[in-house]
Amino acid sequence: MRFSRRPEGSNWGDFGADDQLGRLNLLTAQKVREGAAEVREGKSFCLSLPLDLPGGSKWNPRRRPPSLFPVLRNNKSNIGYELRQDEPYLTDVLCDHRVTLDTQYSTQWDALSQVGSLYDLDGDGNVRSCFYNGFAAERDMFGPLVREPDAHGSLPPAPTRALGIEHMAATGVQGRGVLIDLEAHFGCEKRKVGYRDLMHVMERDRIVVEPGDIVLFHTGFGQMLVDMNGDPDVERLEHACADLDGRDPALLRWIDEAQIAAIAADNHAVEAYPGGKLDAARYPTLPLHELCLFKLGIHLGELWYLTPLARWLRDNARSRFLLTAPPLRLTGAVASPVTPVATV
Repeated sequence: MRFSRRPEGSNWGDFGADDQLGRLNLLTAQKVREGAAEVREGKSFCLSLPLDLPGGSKWNPRRRPPSLFPVLRNNKSNIGYELRQDEPYLTDVLCDHRVTLDTQYSTQWDALSQVGSLYDLDGDGNVRSCFYNGFAAERDMFGPLVREPDAHGSLPPAPTRALGIEHMAATGVQGRGVLIDLEAHFGCEKRKVGYRDLMHVMERDRIVVEPGDIVLFHTGFGQMLVDMNGDPDVERLEHACADLDGRDPALLRWIDEAQIAAIAADNHAVEAYPGGKLDAARYPTLPLHELCLFKLGIHLGELWYLTPLARWLRDNARSRFLLTAPPLRLTGAVASPVTPVATV
């Protein structure tokens, strides 16, 4: 084993000493059949924002929108390249793009390597950076954590050797989705949603979450980004829409006990960020991320586009659907863009 003890409330080792899927192990063939059984109309919804939204870097200065560049062919742009330049009798016109992409800029899945914590893996009083199922950052994942820029100011590549998004992608991520419509009950006001609020919403909408379901939270935030059309109003966004209250222990307990396979939302971080200060020596600023990604192996999706689906489900008195949402099979990445599809 990579650890002599595991964090309180974690499930490390429950799916095997070398497990890198976490709660996706609950996404069984039976759950796929249950998801398929929800398809009655054959109508599909794309749950991804355009990947150039939010737009610019005002919302998050660390992340940039995707950029497309032409691949070169004979030292010329391979966009609209006429092959007759090589052979006069050819009629083909070819195009080929290269893209630079921040994996967490827009609609995304977080890998289990995206958020870790400082923890005493060996029980000797020394905390170190580690991740789900006891994978240590320097020993198992990233190698030396101190990386110096090269002569051009660029950092060397740093793919993760464990818990990369490719493990999630290989499962296909298909099963039964359940949507909880927070926006329908709370509007677009800024508020933290705790366990009591959530149970009230689920009771009123007759929503049942079962083990292995993928739970989606609709807040209206994604629709606001669409309506802003690539020019995000940061002040307005910072004071809009519901977030889950990661400081509510009852909510965290429900997430664990409900045996959810994965969680996604149409807002920036699923939970309220930052989580607020505590009177404690050490604590996470993202407690729901710590619970899900670090302790339980529950992948988190952020900035999904859920409003059209939410409205259709409400109009048809439904909350369940078939969800298909594999990330890019990008080896070693800590997150990935995703184009989820809900079929009803």
